[in-house]
Amino acid sequence: MKSDPEDVAAVIAFGRSTFRKMVENLIWATGYNIVAIPLAAGLLYPLGILVSPAMGAVLMSLSTVIVAINAKRLSFR
Repeated sequence: MKSDPEDVAAVIAFGRSTFRKMVENLIWATGYNIVAIPLAAGLLYPLGILVSPAMGAVLMSLSTVIVAINAKRLSFR
């Protein structure tokens, strides 16, 4: 921040962008967990679909990486 009054508008815009990115990440993580948790619990086991604990860990890590990449796309101009 400098002493320039226009910086206030830039910081407000950045705050809005940050909030929007937080909502995107929350939606992604919620949607992922809605699908992944029942799979990991064996809900589709009667159909022959079973996620091993190791694969569940890999998928959870992938979800974390996707959220981090999405957050990294936030830029302050």
